[in-house]
Amino acid sequence: MPPPIKGILETPVYVDDLAQSHAFYNGILGLERMLDGDRINAYDAGPSQTLLVFLRGVCEADTTISGQLVPGHSMDGVGHFAFRIDKSALACWVAYLEEQAVAIESRVTWPAGGQSIYFRDPFDNVVELATADLWPNDPDKVGSAI
Repeated sequence: MPPPIKGILETPVYVDDLAQSHAFYNGILGLERMLDGDRINAYDAGPSQTLLVFLRGVCEADTTISGQLVPGHSMDGVGHFAFRIDKSALACWVAYLEEQAVAIESRVTWPAGGQSIYFRDPFDNVVELATADLWPNDPDKVGSAI
């Protein structure tokens, strides 16, 4: 049996313009930028959670940081990731996104009771805001024993 995994530390998204993506992820979603680079921005997405925003096409080759290899990576097509929100904040998010002229593409109520709203960043990536009761391992899930 492998040692336990403690969670997802980083979630990547690939974009065509870091300044435009910053206007969205910081300016609209309010995420604090922790790293401002020429090929990557990193945002605080919650305790021990980081959204990595990579400039598309410049991370495919291996690179070194302090003499240590970081393998190249990329992602083609439309990406998707979800931010966790409180159920009580869902209506506020809907109103706020509408005020910011961010079109909500879809709203879903999941079988277990969780709710999601979906919209796109300026590069067509699908961004989701989701409440508890989506997955059985959510510690905020109503009636959770976790």
